[in-house]
Amino acid sequence: MPQFLATDDVDFESRFAALLRAKREDSPDVDDVVADIIADVRARGDAAVIELTAKFDKLDLKPDRLRFSQAEIAAECAKVSNEDRAALEMAAARIRAYHARQLPDDAMWTDETGAELGWRWTPVSAAGLYVPGGLASYPSSVLMNAIPAKVAGVSRLAIVVPTPEGVTNPLVLLAAQIAGVDEIYRIGGAQAIAALAYGTQTIAPVDKITGPGNAFVAAAKRRVFGKVGIDMIAGPSEILVIADKDNDPDWIALDLLSQAEHDESAQSLLITDDADFGRAVTAAVDERLETLERRHIAGPSWRDFGAVITVENMAQAVALSDRIAPEHLEICTADAETLAQQIHHAGAIFIGGWTPEAIGDYIGGPNHVLPTARSARFSSGLSVMDFIKRTTLSRMTPAALATIGPAAERLAQSESLQAHGLSVRARLDRLNMGDI
Repeated sequence: MPQFLATDDVDFESRFAALLRAKREDSPDVDDVVADIIADVRARGDAAVIELTAKFDKLDLKPDRLRFSQAEIAAECAKVSNEDRAALEMAAARIRAYHARQLPDDAMWTDETGAELGWRWTPVSAAGLYVPGGLASYPSSVLMNAIPAKVAGVSRLAIVVPTPEGVTNPLVLLAAQIAGVDEIYRIGGAQAIAALAYGTQTIAPVDKITGPGNAFVAAAKRRVFGKVGIDMIAGPSEILVIADKDNDPDWIALDLLSQAEHDESAQSLLITDDADFGRAVTAAVDERLETLERRHIAGPSWRDFGAVITVENMAQAVALSDRIAPEHLEICTADAETLAQQIHHAGAIFIGGWTPEAIGDYIGGPNHVLPTARSARFSSGLSVMDFIKRTTLSRMTPAALATIGPAAERLAQSESLQAHGLSVRARLDRLNMGDI
């Protein structure tokens, strides 16, 4: 049974603080294992990847079988129904249109000294996307990771996706094809992350790695960060729904379960200003759990990590939401737009009762790769900006250097960096001699 809290309870603050601190993820100590895997892949390349794939995925490969051929991709994609293909294509079009608006502009201007200053944006040259295999194989994640990369202008995009015992998800390959992925490899785990980061005889290294994975994948991403960029280390999924009594309890129950069914460690929270409504939603969750296909996952998630919080007013709801900084925030209230504008910390906000979070997972347009575990306080979801970088531009004229150069020389001297100061002084002396 979920926790029930109320802001007028004497012990509310301590219980709410405990809710925020609750450890929801079983994080086994895998770092030493992952370190050995990465070292092995760096040393032996393809041979290590092939051995580890046989060990963990029960799949025997040779170097020329690491990558899916175009014929294999076409054959798998042909298995997808017209209805599923149309849904993927609609989702891809909406995701592409949304992310195209994120592209920033280059800038260049001349300041009051005559110096030209600015910046320009350029994409990373190569990116790698990790796609979980097996039961957690999501074509929607392929679209959400690959499309922003291609919109950003990444010229080479490689996907690694494990295929345990050779089982392939045709929807994943079709999503990759629709998104414009260039290479698809049938490998997974920490060995796939190492291959993307350091390269092997068959797999060229990339500049950035994105995509979700298990504890081994997360640990590998942490270890290769610095050699390559990464998106984030995502934890179990979470949703917070702020709702008043003028909602269908069953709708809210389904929204809560939409995240609970992801993972037994997922968290679903409800904040309401009506205790009776909170109880009605809880009853609706219990009823839905009787028939939900993934009740063996959603049930423990709701029981162990779910909570219903009753507040005195919606101002309290906003304040608590910002402390939670949820991955997904649904606002189902009469003044949903007003409340949404008051929120500072959330990965994604879904405004109004007709905007279930599931729309954001698939078809809305915004990215569903979002910060978890309260990291929305300081980070954002995946976007085009994750696949581009800014280069600053400067051009001094003689007059501009004459104006600002002496201050630069002075600061260099204050830091005892003689050559820094002399590099400016040499040019100022030439100006003072009238040679220019």
